[in-house]
Amino acid sequence: MRALEDGALEPTPEVTRHLDLCLGCRACEPACPSGVPYGALIEAARPFVERHRPWSRRLARRALVAVLTRRVLRAAALGPLRLVGRGGVLGRLATRSRWLALAAAVPRSANGEPLPATIDPPGRPRGTAALVTGCVAATVFSATNRATARLLAHAGVRVLVPRGQGCCGALALHLGAVERARALAKRQAYALAATGADWVVSNAAGCGAALRDYGHLLPDDPHAAMVARRARDALELLAELGLPAPIRPLAARVAVHDPCHLAHGQGVRAAPRTLLASIPDVRLVELEEADTCCGSAGTYNLTERAMADRLLARKVDRIAASGAEVVAAANPGCLLQIRAGLIRRGLDVAAEHPIDLLAAAHGLAP
Repeated sequence: MRALEDGALEPTPEVTRHLDLCLGCRACEPACPSGVPYGALIEAARPFVERHRPWSRRLARRALVAVLTRRVLRAAALGPLRLVGRGGVLGRLATRSRWLALAAAVPRSANGEPLPATIDPPGRPRGTAALVTGCVAATVFSATNRATARLLAHAGVRVLVPRGQGCCGALALHLGAVERARALAKRQAYALAATGADWVVSNAAGCGAALRDYGHLLPDDPHAAMVARRARDALELLAELGLPAPIRPLAARVAVHDPCHLAHGQGVRAAPRTLLASIPDVRLVELEEADTCCGSAGTYNLTERAMADRLLARKVDRIAASGAEVVAAANPGCLLQIRAGLIRRGLDVAAEHPIDLLAAAHGLAP
């Protein structure tokens, strides 16, 4: 990357391919004795690489950015996926097609009513949290957003849902569209900072890591700096504040997959396990290579399908070996990727967000 910047290395197809195969999972960061911020470096290099792609590939990637970061286009693209069920002919075909398996992994439930602008806790608030509803999460996992808001209120937090929020910019940044990412981040930072909330809370690991990096993406923006300081993962904050005792058991063996941008990008590992262990009858089982990437990696499973499938096969092997009946993953992309892998393998294992498991245990499921 330094050689490219200095002009000592040409952005040949071989060089571009080498950088494209990087997951951006940031697993190298905690392993590096020198503390090199590799995640920031690779994100900075991607726009340079993007400018030297063939125009046809640039056009296809820009189209993907548009679909993922614009609500109307995203809803049009993802909405029909709910028509693909796990049963019947389409369900059987899903075991032989990666695209049908991915479609079958999308929750069937409708979006439901939008979250109210304010959700008050039963008693005196312990603080306020601005809830980041996300883009893919808002379209596909809206029930998880509602569960997050209810759990935060259950923990004594006043929840604010800014109406002006949208995509945080992470997906655009993964695809090298840095100007689009900055525009989205600027709008998001303003909407979140305007709430004056004590915490900015996300239930999507990729979004949370991006929010914490806003100070780097928008270095002279005071709103971005405020959001970066106050950004917290929902599980991290719930574990810190504490919840009342769960009222419903979950008699299941549960394995925890650590999303890359939660474990490596945000340093959050213990919180999901601590919270899940509080549910009666849950038996946490060890998942080998729990923090190894599943192959989703933002848009990686769309742009680097062969490598993503290899990583997914390895992850599903580890899940099968764990004997888990449920695998918990705190990131929408990981959930879709892992569910698709389980469907293709024909394994009777559920993949759920820890937030949804906790909400059910506390009688707060939407």
